[in-house]
This record gives sequence, C-alpha cells and structure tokens, in this order.
Amino acid sequence: MRGSLDGLKILDFSTLLPGPFATLMLADMGAKVIKISSKTKPDIVADYPPFIEGTDISANQAWLGRNKLTMFLNLKKPQAIEIVKKLIMEYDIILEQFRPGVMEKLGLGYETLREINPRLIYCSLTGYGQNGPLRMSAGHDINYLARSGNMSHAGRKETGPVLTNMQIADVAVGSLHSVVGILAAVNHRNNTGRGQFVDAAMYDGLIAFNAMDGTAFLATGKEPQREGQRLNGGCMYDFYETKDGRYLSVGCLEPQFWREFCICIERPEYIEGTVWPEAMGMVKDDIKSIIKSKCCDEWVEIFKGKDVCVEPVLSLEEALIKDEHVKAREMVVDVKIPLSGGKTVKQFGTAIKLSDCPIEYINGGYPLGYHTREIMKSLGFTNEEILKMEQENILD
Repeated sequence: MRGSLDGLKILDFSTLLPGPFATLMLADMGAKVIKISSKTKPDIVADYPPFIEGTDISANQAWLGRNKLTMFLNLKKPQAIEIVKKLIMEYDIILEQFRPGVMEKLGLGYETLREINPRLIYCSLTGYGQNGPLRMSAGHDINYLARSGNMSHAGRKETGPVLTNMQIADVAVGSLHSVVGILAAVNHRNNTGRGQFVDAAMYDGLIAFNAMDGTAFLATGKEPQREGQRLNGGCMYDFYETKDGRYLSVGCLEPQFWREFCICIERPEYIEGTVWPEAMGMVKDDIKSIIKSKCCDEWVEIFKGKDVCVEPVLSLEEALIKDEHVKAREMVVDVKIPLSGGKTVKQFGTAIKLSDCPIEYINGGYPLGYHTREIMKSLGFTNEEILKMEQENILD
C-alpha cells in the first residue's frame, strides 16, 4: 500500500526527541527516511534503557526508528560530506537539529547544498531559531517553557511552576512545527519547483502557547496570575483529589455541563453561580471536600453516562493497556522488532487517521547504522570501497 507521503525522501540528522519524532510521523505516513547517526556521538534518547529483550535495540530506538533506514556517517570526514551530497540528489529533504552554524562548518549548510540541488527542502530545528540574541544558547524543554512566559501563570500559588514529564516544547512545538513546515515547503515546491529553508524554533512556538491569557495580556497589559484565571485553577476547572488518593479532572466550563455536575454532586444551589462564582474560594473548598468524600471508582460510576466533562486521572496501565477507547482508536499497536526472531512490542500509534492510505507499521527501529552498507551500495559504491571507508572511520 502506498502511504500518503510516498515519494518523499528525507535525510534526518537529528537526535534526542524533537527531530526523530517529526521524521517518525513522516515515515509512518509513507516518507522514506534515512537516519544519519555517528558511532562517536551517542544519542542519549536512542541509547536510553530499557532494551528489547534479546536485542541491542532500546525501546526508544524501536519506536523512534520505526519505518526508517539508518546509517553511520562521520561528518568530520570530507568523504562523508561528499556522500551526503550524493544522497541529496535523491533524498531532497533534510531535517537537522544542530545549533546554528554547525552544518555550515561541516560544509552541509543550506546555501551550499541548494547549489547542488535547488529543489532541496532544508529544515533546521533549534531551540531559539537562526537569529536573535539567544540563537546560540543551549536549552531544554524546561528552559523554553520558562522563558516563553508559560510557566509564569502555570502551577500553584504555593509551589510555583509544575513539571509535567511531557516534553511540550520538544514534541508539541518542535516535532509538529517541523512536520508542518516541511509539508508546507513540499507544497510550495510542487507548485514552483523550488526548495526552501525552514526555520523551526521550539521557543517561537511556545509564545503562542500562552493562548488566551497571553492574548488578554497583549490587549490589556494585565499579567495573569497562578490559580487566578479560568483555565489555570482560578475557577472550578481543576483537578480534585478523591478519598483513595486519586484525582478527577473537572472541565465543566459550559452552563449545561456545570448544571449536570452540580446535580451529580448534590449541590444544585451552585448552578446559578456558574463555574466561576463570586464566592469562588468557599464553593471550591466545598467541592474539594465533596470529591474527597468518595473513592475515584465511586465518582466514575456517579458520572457515568452524564454530560459533565469529568474524567479520572488514569495510570499508564489504565490509559495505554486497558482503555477501550485507546484500543478502538488503535493508539497502541503491536510492531515487529527487527533481528528479534519475530518478537513484537507495543508502541504508540500515529494519531493522524487517513481513510485512503492508513498508516502501516512495517517494522520497529533497527540498530543505529544497520543499513549503512545497503545505502552505500545503492549509491554505487563497491564492497571494496565501502570496506576501505569503514577502515578510515568515514562510516562511523
């Protein structure tokens, strides 16, 4: 079956999570991706345990390397640069995740490579972008969240910002914006025949993640406060602890949902005050006490079938293994692991559903560098030439 992105060929020079997750989405939809790695520069995500039993493949590599080819190249060697220049004649989309200027120093910058192939689409994914005072600054997800203003009005008054254990800047911005940027450039190339440079910055995308509170600030100059706004704990929209130490999410913002919620907790007198009443502190304390009077499962039964926007906070086992909706949506799938004797492992499915060309999970990720010889032969190199380059550490 031909995937929706069949015909797109991508060289992936990225590491960690943002770039590899972006190319995973593209590969799942049919793009042919070659992941370029180095033996001398470990990838702390691809190498992060646990490893699939009986293999040298980590769970992360089995997931992020899914549906991809992988080869080793030592980009500090001039001959490796020449190999890349051969590859881009066919693999004419690049995603790289180095700091600004690194690829240029290697002889693989956009301006250099576009001279060889004007159809080249070249996406540089960085923390702070290609220009500006912070362009060369190191950073991780927590830093981008902090500088973007998002954490100034997130968390609790008593404790301040709270980590979520989910890489918001990396995935929700870096990965997804890279995919959108690349596909936008592909459409432009289809219309004009010209490639272009895509500058994707994780920090940039987080600016708009301030969303409605940020928009209000830009209009009024009034800073939002923790637990002071509609969606950050300032009204009844919040998490509530149950008797057994679990939590419920209460999202009943609209009047019809709020009305049904008040009836379910036997507080019809709160309906008129809405989800953001004048006596907010008193009402919220009462609701906290009510929710804490019963176990989570009891509340799930009470709210079952009601139109209230109330859901329990699930464990990973409950969400990924037991949840019937996740099963129906095929968001956890069994994928064959290469070189494992037919073993399969559960992985996240791709969230985009396409009716004419559904996602195919052909195989999990191979060990890094596994396809090096195969790819080199496809470029016309002989076994003797490949062996010589291995001995000279060019394919490292």
